[in-house]
Amino acid sequence: MVPKDPVMLLSYINTQLRDFYDSFENLCKALDLDENEIKQKLSSIGYEYNDSLNQFK
Repeated sequence: MVPKDPVMLLSYINTQLRDFYDSFENLCKALDLDENEIKQKLSSIGYEYNDSLNQFK
């Protein structure tokens, strides 16, 4: 289950990206997540996806 709290979500998503997925798009497809919803939640706490680092910063 994906965390609902934005801070916990950030940690979860970045860990998944680091350990298992080469892109945010692939992570969302594999876990059946809405990319825009995740980006909006993380943007609300000041984080944006960085393609070159493959993480939210």
